[in-house]
Formats: sequence, structure tokens, C-alpha cells
Amino acid sequence: MENNQLFIYNTLTRKKELFVPLHAPHVGMYVCGPTVYGDGHLGHARPAITFDIVFRYLTHLGYKVRYVRNITDVGHLEHDADDGEDKIAKKARLEQLEPMEVVQYYLLRYHKAMEALNVLPPSIEPHASGHIIEQIKLVEEILKNGYAYESKGSVYFDVAKYNKDHHYGVLSGRNLDDVLNTTRELDGQDEKRNPADFALWKCAQPEHIMRWPSPWSNGFPGWHCECTAMGRKYLGETFDIHGGGMDLVFPHHECEIAQAVASEGHQMVRYWMHNNMITINGQKMGKSLGNFITLDEFFTGSNKLLTQAYSPMTIRFFILQAHYRSTVDFSNEALQAAEKGLERLLEGVKNLDRITPAKATSGIEPKGLREKCYEAMNDDLNTPIVISHLFDATRMINTVIDKKATISAEDLEELKSVFHLFVFDILGLKAEAENNAAREEAYGKVVDMLLEQRMQAKANKDWATSDKIRDNLAALGFEVKDTKDGFTWKLNK
Repeated sequence: MENNQLFIYNTLTRKKELFVPLHAPHVGMYVCGPTVYGDGHLGHARPAITFDIVFRYLTHLGYKVRYVRNITDVGHLEHDADDGEDKIAKKARLEQLEPMEVVQYYLLRYHKAMEALNVLPPSIEPHASGHIIEQIKLVEEILKNGYAYESKGSVYFDVAKYNKDHHYGVLSGRNLDDVLNTTRELDGQDEKRNPADFALWKCAQPEHIMRWPSPWSNGFPGWHCECTAMGRKYLGETFDIHGGGMDLVFPHHECEIAQAVASEGHQMVRYWMHNNMITINGQKMGKSLGNFITLDEFFTGSNKLLTQAYSPMTIRFFILQAHYRSTVDFSNEALQAAEKGLERLLEGVKNLDRITPAKATSGIEPKGLREKCYEAMNDDLNTPIVISHLFDATRMINTVIDKKATISAEDLEELKSVFHLFVFDILGLKAEAENNAAREEAYGKVVDMLLEQRMQAKANKDWATSDKIRDNLAALGFEVKDTKDGFTWKLNK
């Protein structure tokens, strides 16, 4: 695979860079996972699918990838702020549950949705609440290096002091004056020296149910600590890729960089990758805005914004049809187009098995497809271009099926190999057992129709037709019983 040089866009340098892992063939990749206090929605599907593609492609290129995707189950306060209620604790209070009951419930549902989307599980899925000790150690290191201070049992990161020695804003491109001017006035602001400072450890208010002992107070870690502490624990002091949604660039990832530099003297991450947002009528889809559609609602069609149900593979294909760094605007029309496109592609794969090869290829030019697909993937994982190449090849397959062109056995094998590699292994699409219930219902109606014709034949004393229908159905495994009201049947599978 030496000729496959992968370039990825690094948010830190604002340019595409050749991907060279620190310890090849090993690659360390950390991705921010969900805060599990509600059902996953389309916005959560995007980073999961984006970094699933990165994981699949790097693995295909021969790297041994350790993929860490965390679960935030403590410390993420409302409005991503330093004060207010913990998102999970709030849900637990409203539903009179233990916080970890909320976490477990939504985590199981998240995993189920990820499995439906054919997103491979990460190598490690650490929970913030299981790494409080590592987070306390991180805060102690930052304090010892003079970049944090204690105030009323809480510990805050000293952004102004850090900015004198290092640059706060390297990832987001913000300068500290802008940050100071745009920081909202928050309750408890008097604890901070500076409104831009962020919490590393929060002293728990009496009503706060999630709390742990620390050298400073009974409390809980700041939201940004978990990723720095867990990334370091599982991937080392420097690792290759850190990913997440673009909405995490500031403050979350900016704070992560500051924490790493303040605790160990250098940056931890070499390539920062961010997927863009899913919008709905031009506005970011998110739990906090209440304009989201959950993945379950997509799969069942049970949201007023949806005109029908969309299968998990349609959702996956819809997301892969856009480059991960561009926004995707949700609409029923776009999803219906994705559904048709996916159908066409999978039909193309099926048609490959129906082709009888000829002596030579004529009327089409199938060569070079593999190279073109690799070229697109190596250019910052350009899945829409890969899909367009596969569509071109699908048109060629259809031309052969229509007997308007021929293909040699060798070219046919190559096409099959490329389609299986890119459609299934790398893009992670799969042929779905589409709407089993609807299918079963349709089959049932056909059987009923035949049996009604049989009853008609019996009424007409046409025993030959009546027996023929019954025997043919029996041969297919249908057991037919005549009753005084008509008939019953079952399929002996």
C-alpha cells in the first residue's frame, strides 16, 4: 500500500497534510463520543459514521488502529458552561432515577442505533465517571505547573497566564481579547479571576448528586478534563488523531490543548479532524435547540418532519454523499434521493453476479476504477467522489446487462472486487433486509389471493385447479387447512 499516500485536513494547521503516524503501523485515534442523556439523533450519527470511515480506511491500509471513543456521563453542564446542572443529573432528577440508570438506558440505545448504522465499535469506550482519579491527577499537574488556581473548593484554569507563555486559541483561531469580550456573565463568576477561565474541578453544591472526593472538595471534574486524561491513559502523551464535531473546536478542544500543554509541556494531538454540522432549515441540529430528529424516529418515520421511515443504510449513505467537512442540510427530498441512489448502487452489485462474461470488453471502459476510488479516499476521505465513481461503474454494468456492451471475465472479477471493497468494507454499506414486515404482509396477501382462487375453483367443482394450488403451495412449505369458514394456512419454515 506504499503508493497510497493519505492526506487529511488538519484543523490545527488549516491545511491538508500527509498522514504519517507516530509509531507506524500503530495509529492512536481518539474521538469525542456522546453525552448520554437522551436518544442519539442525526447529528450524533455524523461523527460516528465519519470516524468509522477513518477507522475502516486506516485498517484497510494496514494500520493497527486503537480507536478510543469516550462516553460522557458526568461533568457536562447545561449550555456547555461552568455553572448550572449536569445534563445527566438533570435528566435523572426529572425521571427520579439514579444518574447511572439514565446513562445505561441511553447508552444501550446508542449502541443499538450504531449497530443499525453499521458503525464498528471502537477499541475502547471509556466512561468519564470511571476515570475520576486520572482527571484529579491531571488537575494536580496543571496546578503544580502554575496554570490553575483554587477558588472556593473549585479549580479553574488560568487562561490569561497560560496565554502569556503559550497561545490560547491555536485551534479555533480566536484571540483572547475576543474570548474575553464574548464570555457570558455566569452565576458564580466571582469565583474566577477572568471570565474566560474554565473549570477543571467543580465543588459540588449540596443538591448535586454526582460527586467524588478530591484534594479540593467533594465535587466533579470539568467537562474538558475527561478527554485529555483518557486520551493520555490509552494512547500516550502524544497520539495521531483526535476527532469530533466542528462545534467542539471551541471551547472543548481548545481547552483540551491548553490542558495538555499546561500539564505536560507540549501538545498531545498531531492531527485534529472535525466533521461539519447537520442542519435543518439552515440551523444546527442539536438537543439544546430542540430541533433534532432521533435516529429511532428516522428508522420508524415517527416524527412530524418526516414523510416516511428511512432505513439505517439510507441514513448512512445520505451522510457519506457529502464530504465530512461540508454541512449537510436535512430534507425529505434529499433523503429520498439518497434512498434511490443507494438502491441503484446495491442493484449494481447484484447485477455483477448476473453478467455472463464475454471474450473481450467492448463498449465500456471499466479499467482504473480502483485507482480513482483510492485517489478520492486519499484526498481527505472524499466519499462523495468515491460514490460518483461507483455510480459511473454501475452505469457500465447496466449497459452490459442491456446487452449494449460486453465485459471480459478478468474485468468483471476486478469490478466485483472493487465494488465489494469500497461499497461494503470501506464505506460500510450493506444490503438491508428491507422492511421485512411489509414484505411478509405482501407475501401473505398473495397466498390469500391464491387460496381465494382455490375456493372459487372448488365452488365451480374444478377439483384439478383446486388441488394444483394446494399441492404447489404445499411444495413451497405452506400448510393449508380447509375450515367451515374458508381456510387457514401457515408457512412451515
